[in-house]
Amino acid sequence: MQKKLYLCSAYCIIMENYIVSARKYRPSTFESVVGQKSLTETLRNAIKQNHLAHAYLFCGPRGVGKTTCARIFAKTINCLNPKDGVDACNECESCKAFNEQRSFNIHELDAASNNSVDDIRALIDQVRIPPQIGKYSVYIIDEVHMLSQGAFNALLKTLEEPPSYAIFILATTEKHKVLPTILSRCQVYDFSRITVADTIAHLQYVAKNEGITANEEALNVVAQKADGGMRDALSIFDQLVAFCGNEITYERAIEVLNVLDSDYYFRLVEVAMKSDMSGALLLLNEVLQKGFDAGHFVIGFAQHLRDVLVSKDPKTAELLETSDAIRKRYAQQATQCSAPWLFSALSLLNDCDINYRTAKNKRLTIEIALVKLCQLVAPQTVQPQPAMQPITPQPKAQPTPPKAQPVSQPQAQSAPQASAPKMPAMPEMPKMVNGMPQMPKMPQMNAPQQAATASQEAPASAQPAQTNPFTQDQFNNAWAGLNALFRGESRLQAMLMECEPQPISDDSYRITLANPWQRDEIKQVMPVILNHLHKTLKNDVLQLVVEVAEQDTSRRAYTDMDKYKLLAEQNPALKTLKETFRLQFE
Repeated sequence: MQKKLYLCSAYCIIMENYIVSARKYRPSTFESVVGQKSLTETLRNAIKQNHLAHAYLFCGPRGVGKTTCARIFAKTINCLNPKDGVDACNECESCKAFNEQRSFNIHELDAASNNSVDDIRALIDQVRIPPQIGKYSVYIIDEVHMLSQGAFNALLKTLEEPPSYAIFILATTEKHKVLPTILSRCQVYDFSRITVADTIAHLQYVAKNEGITANEEALNVVAQKADGGMRDALSIFDQLVAFCGNEITYERAIEVLNVLDSDYYFRLVEVAMKSDMSGALLLLNEVLQKGFDAGHFVIGFAQHLRDVLVSKDPKTAELLETSDAIRKRYAQQATQCSAPWLFSALSLLNDCDINYRTAKNKRLTIEIALVKLCQLVAPQTVQPQPAMQPITPQPKAQPTPPKAQPVSQPQAQSAPQASAPKMPAMPEMPKMVNGMPQMPKMPQMNAPQQAATASQEAPASAQPAQTNPFTQDQFNNAWAGLNALFRGESRLQAMLMECEPQPISDDSYRITLANPWQRDEIKQVMPVILNHLHKTLKNDVLQLVVEVAEQDTSRRAYTDMDKYKLLAEQNPALKTLKETFRLQFE
């Protein structure tokens, strides 16, 4: 019975001696603080130069060292024999009392549970007592944003003019909730998130001291999961040690922490680049069967594509917060993906993330996004194919007229050889004009080509020239047919219907327009108009003369003064009446 009691008591002693890593490896000096070098250097210089403020505000994310730096600062300024004037000696009575947690110079208050006015009044009464050992009484108020409005107001006067031996250090994770009047009385220090590289380095230091073998990729997962907080990283590390023992591997780390293996993202990119839709859907199904949230999968995949895009340029590759092994893998996959493809893929996933929150069939939303992602490669592979070759005959056909010009003199000999197979392409121009009466159809040939074709077609068109007479009613009906010819051009239709052509001779008419802008617009489509009239009336010598109506430049009376002057010119007695009675315009 006694042996059992001895064993139980020994077991209890062993269990009581265990301290979690977050407490065991809590920094005790400014040099051991991770990821806050600029802040710690500022505090050390303030201590060395004896430029101490009466109030400080430490703000930043959780687990980045706000309370730790406050304790180190309080311990250092009360040290009786500081090393080099900036580091605590850990040998004087003040340092020993602090290490044994029995110091009466350092007072900590949790504002989350002591947030009333009475709690602050008790603190103010305590401030009146000077320190017994050391120079300063340091009051650390953690989570200060939890204080009530009345508690803040009660603290204002003491915080602004405390005793010479009192120093306040306020710590908070939500600076925006602290009153501006409190902020104006403090020196504000913004703590930043601890980077992944610093977190991995510190975890490797802890693992080495504890005799634990940890894979760098596994520690990278821990650092990513901690999201910049060292306390969270050490807590997760203890959890992995409890499960894995003295050897932590990447596979067991993602199993314990329920983190999706990054290999799925790499495989999904490879599948999408191959346009393998079935493979992408099967990968999604495998992820969902393992119990991972589909929304987190979309966010993680978008983050993966962002990292791949960043890895394409060595300058931006430094933005990656990951281990060196995974960084090399990102760089390798970045060489396989083009930047436009990555831009389109990120846009697809961003839209999928937005639609996922409101979609009723959430899985279908992700599957559609993956199918579109697999189809992104299709436009890139189609471009180099000979799909653009049908367009090339047009530029190749242009050099043929210069080659035909030297042979144009003996046309009778070259006609059956060269001109016969190429002439059928020329009559297509009038057909295109008749079928598509649009302005862009006329300037399909430049000036030299038009001159060349006109010289070739002139003898052929001069022979069957038509000069059939026509009546005024026939001309009016042909002119009304322009309304259907220019269907869709409402402004041009109205312009043509408003002007009434007047006959000058049997084969010429005059068109009178309101302004020069209408004249220029009519001249642009004049070939189409004449072609329609020639074919409708069967008269190829019909001509149209375009003129602009004369503008009425006579002065018009608009204002009261203009009207008065106009009437006074017609009746001078009106001017005499106005001057006699000194009349004024209203």
